[in-house]
Amino acid sequence: MARIAVIGAGMGAMAAAARLAVAGHRVVVYERTTTYGGALRRFERDGFSFDTGPGLLPLPAVWRDLFVKTGKEPLESCVELVQVDPSSRHVFADGTELSLPNASRAGVVAALDAALGEDTGQRWGDFLVRARETWDRTRRPLLEEPLWPNWEVLAAREPYPAVPHRRLLRTRRAGTLAEVGAWELRDPRLAALLESHALAYGLDPRTAPANAAVLPYMEYAFGTWYVRGGGLRELARAVYERCLARRVEFRFEAEVAGVVVKDGRAAGVELADGAVHEAEFVVAGVAPDVLDRLCGDAEVRGDGEVAPQRGAASRLTVLLALRGGRPEGAAHRTVVHSPDRAAELDCLFGATPGMAARPTVTVLRPDDAALVPDAEHEALTLTAVVPALGSDSDWAATEVFGLQAERLIDVAERAVPGLRDRLLWHEVRTPAGVAAATGVADGAVPVPALAGAEGRLLHPANGTRTRGLFTVGGWSHPGGGLPHAGMSGALVAGLVVEGPAFQGSR
Repeated sequence: MARIAVIGAGMGAMAAAARLAVAGHRVVVYERTTTYGGALRRFERDGFSFDTGPGLLPLPAVWRDLFVKTGKEPLESCVELVQVDPSSRHVFADGTELSLPNASRAGVVAALDAALGEDTGQRWGDFLVRARETWDRTRRPLLEEPLWPNWEVLAAREPYPAVPHRRLLRTRRAGTLAEVGAWELRDPRLAALLESHALAYGLDPRTAPANAAVLPYMEYAFGTWYVRGGGLRELARAVYERCLARRVEFRFEAEVAGVVVKDGRAAGVELADGAVHEAEFVVAGVAPDVLDRLCGDAEVRGDGEVAPQRGAASRLTVLLALRGGRPEGAAHRTVVHSPDRAAELDCLFGATPGMAARPTVTVLRPDDAALVPDAEHEALTLTAVVPALGSDSDWAATEVFGLQAERLIDVAERAVPGLRDRLLWHEVRTPAGVAAATGVADGAVPVPALAGAEGRLLHPANGTRTRGLFTVGGWSHPGGGLPHAGMSGALVAGLVVEGPAFQGSR
């Protein structure tokens, strides 16, 4: 039995902790804040309750696997996991509205034909076939296996089977997601639908590789899920309680100030109060710059390894308490698309990032009695991608985010008519809130690992140059997103238990 110190109580870190405890190790989690879950937090006021992190769950099989591997109680015995149907409603710039059924390719094709015109469903269906081929090619190396030592193979190869396109007397193939939309889908509304999946992860579709097609594929193949009875914070609670049941020890308000390294090997952690706790392994669920600071002069990464990413985007979240109950049949999620996508992307990802005047806004309206004081009220959440602009201590940034929140409410009225007339109060959560929850200084949100693009969207391997030191969570392989966090925990546990010979989950 080894002593293992885990830095941070995010979802990836807790997934690793539970698996390592089941393998017989003594695991202690050191969390600088007062609670667990990383970005999966909850805000409560006046009988209303809101998720302040992700509101929906793709690919729940990752978390089902965690519960199967760490105990007899399956995930569904611990939380009420329900499919959201329709999966999403879309309000496009021209006023067209579209509702897409959950995990039904035939249903999606029919809905597209009915809303957008004949043949649009066929084009989207053909795209999903190519996206599935991309998923089959990349699933193991990007989700289920440790990052390959020869990761340059993944960086150089574009696995999306693009359709040849005749353009300017030349035959070309789409290399970016935006080109897939323009050349293969050939409808601005279909292109907006496609690009919204990348934007939701903080990716610029104009530079995201074509194999970002796996992001919509995950949703359409495996469904979109919600945790009824309190939202996705309840998933974090269930994982935390599974850790406790496996005798993982949590120490909250215990900020790690440094990783202790002896003879080139991790030997424990030093807390901010000066206390030193010895360990044979250290698992760090922190951003790369934080890890570098904690390790001091110790070598974490060597030349030729994947360089740490710096996220460019964060999230602005507006929580709204409304009078009047949720209408019967209202869509759980509505995406209101920007009327000027190019201008929005220029604002978010240009040389001088700023706020889009007419942003794409996601409206979440959960059908969940646990979120409201009674049936005569509704809890609604708006989210939009914004640049990672730092702390609320800057009054100018706070003012900018407040103005942008008002824009989000204006945009959301296209999805929820009369929204302002029903508004009791609203709460704004800026990138500073993300920073406070996750420890990432500017509130940037990590993106999932993707192949191609010269390795720009790969994340550093879970192992480091310092023996016994591993990294877990969104800023290491396989990147951001709840499924990816769960898989990072599985990969780290495998590397600790089986050593360098570990080849991935089975």
